[in-house]
Amino acid sequence: MAEALPADTAPGETPPLVLLIHGLGGIWWTMRAPMVALAEAGFHAVAVDLRGHGDSDKPPRGYDAWTLSTDITNLIRALGHSSAVIVGQGEGGFVAWTAAYRRPRAVRGLVVVGSPHPLATRRAALRDRDQRRALVPGLLADQVPRLAERRLTADGAAAVETMLRARSGSAWSGTSDFAETAGLLRRAMLIPKVAHLSLESRRWMIRSQMRPDGRDFRRTVSRVLDQPVLAISGAEDRFIRPETVRASREWARDFRTELVPGAGHYPAMEDPAATSRLIVDFARDVSGF
Repeated sequence: MAEALPADTAPGETPPLVLLIHGLGGIWWTMRAPMVALAEAGFHAVAVDLRGHGDSDKPPRGYDAWTLSTDITNLIRALGHSSAVIVGQGEGGFVAWTAAYRRPRAVRGLVVVGSPHPLATRRAALRDRDQRRALVPGLLADQVPRLAERRLTADGAAAVETMLRARSGSAWSGTSDFAETAGLLRRAMLIPKVAHLSLESRRWMIRSQMRPDGRDFRRTVSRVLDQPVLAISGAEDRFIRPETVRASREWARDFRTELVPGAGHYPAMEDPAATSRLIVDFARDVSGF
């Protein structure tokens, strides 16, 4: 976890909280740009390592959506706040969506980056051929015990860099920033237990589909959220199509969308200035700050 406060915060002052959650294969560092921008704008900004990732604890269980989202809402209280704006990238957005249903009073608003509503994702995987081809084969491959972990860690976790390159826009993948990011995330994936535990949430997504916990989850997230939602997509995202993200509007009364030109699945890393500006403006709006 990394934390940034405004430079001029007075003793006892509590600026509004924004929590930032990374996606698959990520750590807090992937959300560093919006974290810094939010602190400069006067917010208390915290980027987290989800359980099983980076420097966080690595218990053998608790990688279902309910437990991961409870980790986040408990963190809000632990940081001395009653509510926060939550920002989630990719699968971190899945956790953010769940947190808004799990403890609605703790979530003032959501920013989801390349992360559709869980039911929009499920529907697109069933009905949209292009989205199904991009999403489903990887999810199914990750269900195979041990083999998926070996694939992630082979050759110094080269699969992490391959994933970044395949899912990002064409401009970023040739830069020194991409090389630095890929190297850092490859090292993070090689931390003991991370490869296995980072796959456990994806395994829950698939294996719960026909179980009571999965049916309970779908029933819970089927209602319309009252919190404002900003959905950011990279215009060149071929992994989670912007059309799938926009289809989430039926689950939020106040649903806003933004496209980041030239970016793929990782706008906060590919175009940090533009993405950070969108996040800061939204956080100001929903916080009245």
